[in-house]
Amino acid sequence: MSSTVTPERLTGRSWAVLFVLCGAIFLEGIDVSMMGVALPSIRAELGLATGELQWIVSAYALSYGGFVLLGGRAADLLGRRRMFVTWLVVFLLFSGLGGFATEGWVLILARFVTGIAAAFMTPARLSIITTTYPEGPQRNKALLVYAGTAAGGFSLGMVTGGLLSAIDWRWVFFAPVIVSAAILPGAIALIPRDTRAPERGGFDLAGALTLTASMLLLVATVVRAPDVPPTVTAATASVGLVLLAAFVLIERRVSTPLIRLGLLRNGALVRANLGAILLVGSFVGFQFIAVLYLQELRGWSELETGLALMVIGIDAVLAPTLTPWLVNRFGNGRVVLGGFVLAALAYTAFLPLGQTFAAILPAFLLLGLAFALAYGPLTIAATDRVPEHEQGLASGVLTTSFQFGSALGLAATAAVLTANELTTNTFRTGLAVPLAAAVLGILVAGLPRRRSGQHGAA
Repeated sequence: MSSTVTPERLTGRSWAVLFVLCGAIFLEGIDVSMMGVALPSIRAELGLATGELQWIVSAYALSYGGFVLLGGRAADLLGRRRMFVTWLVVFLLFSGLGGFATEGWVLILARFVTGIAAAFMTPARLSIITTTYPEGPQRNKALLVYAGTAAGGFSLGMVTGGLLSAIDWRWVFFAPVIVSAAILPGAIALIPRDTRAPERGGFDLAGALTLTASMLLLVATVVRAPDVPPTVTAATASVGLVLLAAFVLIERRVSTPLIRLGLLRNGALVRANLGAILLVGSFVGFQFIAVLYLQELRGWSELETGLALMVIGIDAVLAPTLTPWLVNRFGNGRVVLGGFVLAALAYTAFLPLGQTFAAILPAFLLLGLAFALAYGPLTIAATDRVPEHEQGLASGVLTTSFQFGSALGLAATAAVLTANELTTNTFRTGLAVPLAAAVLGILVAGLPRRRSGQHGAA
């Protein structure tokens, strides 16, 4: 294994590399959460309907989920550092484009390309961590710090999004440009160059095209379902499934497949990815409901909404402190299960739809604790005991699950909200979507596990 750290402790340079990589996931976290808080302001200026409004989030998730597996393979074949730095530049440029948008389609296009950039950056970034830090306590610590930083970025982004939207929602796009520009020099200087020679055989181009097209169509099916006739939804889903079947046939025949299908026989990996879909899907749907409810029905300002949602950021403190102790004491599986139980309690606590901060505070606190328990351990389980040369692929599979879950949860929630006038009862009905996802997460996390020699397996 190629490693720049010892099993005993992290060196100063190793912390510096982790700082740069955490800066990038922090960037992604604030980018996503700022957008959620700014949606009502964007709607007001550009005149977008509720169904159209979801595309600002869904376009990002659509391209992210569709291209991330290709991004993982590109990281393994072309070099993790090269992919990370190159696509960070693309992320910077198209975030800036979104800030100058005067029409909805330009904004959606900018988000779509930004999602592609994130799709190539994320598996490269995560596989840099999993190939730099040795498997065991050191890697777990790095991953939990990384997950905690992502959570912190997401939480801070809610407040920052409220502040910036109060000035002008365009700053929600310009702020990531500034952060990207600050990270880029550190990435170039500190991230070690890839020492392993690129794999021979190149890309499985046919597999990449069929898989990417399939993912795009399947995610688009979910996202567009509220806006198109059922026949269109069925047709889009059918074509996506046909392409997915074609991909499987291609992978069984080519000598250098995009995905080694045997990787999916890893039970912990499959459970972790199902959990990722349900965890993020439930939260994105919940955030969409909470932001629209507080701002459009209760008249809260962007800043007030962001400050309220910031309570969820308690996970940024708990993820790198409490969660490692719990994982070492009880194992990934039990910690993830506890996280889903708390998420279900959080959505239930929000059902009364209180009008004061004190009334909604318990739900936000429970949700922050739920994320602290579930997010990091799911990341560990999805990459644990995977060969080094497939770490980029495993990271890509996990990120695909996160983004597909995001699109699925948002589309299902938006379908409920757009079907009726936005009233208290409509929002309460919409909460059934994240609550159902959390309950399914409890069932998945509670599935029996085969005994293995590793206590922390999920």
